[in-house]
Amino acid sequence: QVHLVESGGGLVQSGGSLTLSCAISGDVESIDDMAWYRRAPGKKRELVAKITIDNKMVYEDSVKGRFAISRDNAKRTVTLQMNDLKPDDTATYYCYADLRQAYVLNALPYWGEGTRVRVFS
Repeated sequence: QVHLVESGGGLVQSGGSLTLSCAISGDVESIDDMAWYRRAPGKKRELVAKITIDNKMVYEDSVKGRFAISRDNAKRTVTLQMNDLKPDDTATYYCYADLRQAYVLNALPYWGEGTRVRVFS
């Protein structure tokens, strides 16, 4: 069984920083793309940042220059460093990964349960 567990959410004042981490455990042979999504109250889930297997990064426009995604394949973790946080960043943040397992042809998508981030002004 595979688990993605996020940590690092919390309450922070506007302009502050938080670091989100996601640890992957279970029967995983390798990890393809990893990403962070978020869902703000009353809004649809959106991609915040993605990092590919070859370390190409993509960011949602509103977080460019403020957020940074990184991965550690050996530790099976993906991290989102969030700086200069704004009230509009308030959301539940979800870790996502495409994981390859033994005896399965294609990578499968897995999600964490989410960690809440609240930014107050």
